[in-house]
Amino acid sequence: MPPPADTGRHPRSPAWERALSLALRTIHLMAVMVLGAALMGAPVSRHGSGWVLLASGLALLALDLVARRINLLELAGAVVLFKLAASAWLAWGNGGERHLFWALVVLSSLSAHAPKSLRHWRPGYKRSSSAGKPG
Repeated sequence: MPPPADTGRHPRSPAWERALSLALRTIHLMAVMVLGAALMGAPVSRHGSGWVLLASGLALLALDLVARRINLLELAGAVVLFKLAASAWLAWGNGGERHLFWALVVLSSLSAHAPKSLRHWRPGYKRSSSAGKPG
């Protein structure tokens, strides 16, 4: 069954939800930096930053799912799940995962700034034209 048509209009999130999302994203980015530093040899906790990264990532995903900003059946949802799994691997692996870290940084940037039609692509589902829709 196809999802309901996207009208292009989404109600704005409540102020508390935007504030929480901003705080979580800030914490998440800080954890990415600490984990990256640990992977590059800095004397910081890889496991501690991994817990923070995973917890903040899961909380952000939960907020986006509740607000219906993300769908796990679309490319963006699959990428988020992959990033969470890869982040856990980085945090608790045996070392030597620098290439995976940099690949995740690149993937995160590309997936966050990809065109809407690509982010919301769903295998096996043909969308009607989205011409004229922002995104």
